[in-house]
Amino acid sequence: MPLTPNQIRALLWAAIAVVIWLLLALLAPVLMPFLLAAVLAYALHPLVERLHSRRVPRWLGAGLAIALLMLVMFAVVLLIVPVITKQVPLLREQVPELLDRLNQWLTPLAGRFGVNLAVDVTLVREWLGKLISGHEGEIIEGLLSSLRIGGSALAAVFGNLFLMPIVAYYLLLDWARLVERTKSLIPPRWRERVQSFLDETDEVLGQYLRGQLLVMGVLAVLYTVALALVGLNLALPIGVFTGLAVFVPYLGFGLGLVLALLAALLEFQTVLGVALVAGVYLVGQLIESLYLTPRLLGERIGLHPIAVIFALLAFGHLFGFVGVLIALPASAVLLVAIRRAQQGYMTSDLYLNGPTPVARKTEP
Repeated sequence: MPLTPNQIRALLWAAIAVVIWLLLALLAPVLMPFLLAAVLAYALHPLVERLHSRRVPRWLGAGLAIALLMLVMFAVVLLIVPVITKQVPLLREQVPELLDRLNQWLTPLAGRFGVNLAVDVTLVREWLGKLISGHEGEIIEGLLSSLRIGGSALAAVFGNLFLMPIVAYYLLLDWARLVERTKSLIPPRWRERVQSFLDETDEVLGQYLRGQLLVMGVLAVLYTVALALVGLNLALPIGVFTGLAVFVPYLGFGLGLVLALLAALLEFQTVLGVALVAGVYLVGQLIESLYLTPRLLGERIGLHPIAVIFALLAFGHLFGFVGVLIALPASAVLLVAIRRAQQGYMTSDLYLNGPTPVARKTEP
């Protein structure tokens, strides 16, 4: 049976989609830095356009935007590195003392149940000495081999980190022309609808980025103030880092929690001090998950708080950690598509002019 023109067009579009999917699957490692650079360029493009409207050359505006981003990332590194370098040497000095105190409390408690339990403080002291006094290379080498990360892969990671800002800079220079060239590939009969869809999607994603920045700022202030009230000396760097790192769900919070607990353990050396810091992070996580993210992000992109929680769980289940990262922006795009589909359905003949019910015959 010969295929109709509509069926031929549908098969051609399906074949194009399959080819694009295969190319993306095969070239995923190579395309990753370019895709991340495109995301950076999309996020920084409004800033470049605003500078250009004030008669700043585009090449200079793009350079300033990239430099500002690199400065923020460098500032985050400067916040966390001093914390680590200050706390790690204290481990060798203070952890054995903490373990001695633990033995004084744990040994009598275990003896009541007929168990001889104690922590070998000498062994821990020797291990810490090896860790901090010249054996770091062996430990790092072992970790790298256990994670199956070779030298070439590590070089590729640093190469991508160096490549991304360069690619993002050139994308910012030619952003308008690239957008126009991409639009020219769309069939003319679809351009108006596609342009309307892209405009609405761009507005929703812009709201998402602004909401995410607002959440990060609020959490940075919240954690800094709360840790300072608890009495932690490193409240400012740890609090600011935790607030900025929540852009990466769970991982940023987890790293901030570990740093805060380590600092509290070495500074307070009491269960109460560590418990107070843990309580700060517990309350902060509850505020973020139940109020800030649903309200400041969900409402800005038009998602109900329950829909935000569902999106995080669903995308995380389907795509793992990457799914958690893209859950809210992908949900924003899907929301625009669902709105368009609902609008089309509400104006369709299926909804407006459904089948007329058959009148029942009345018996005489």
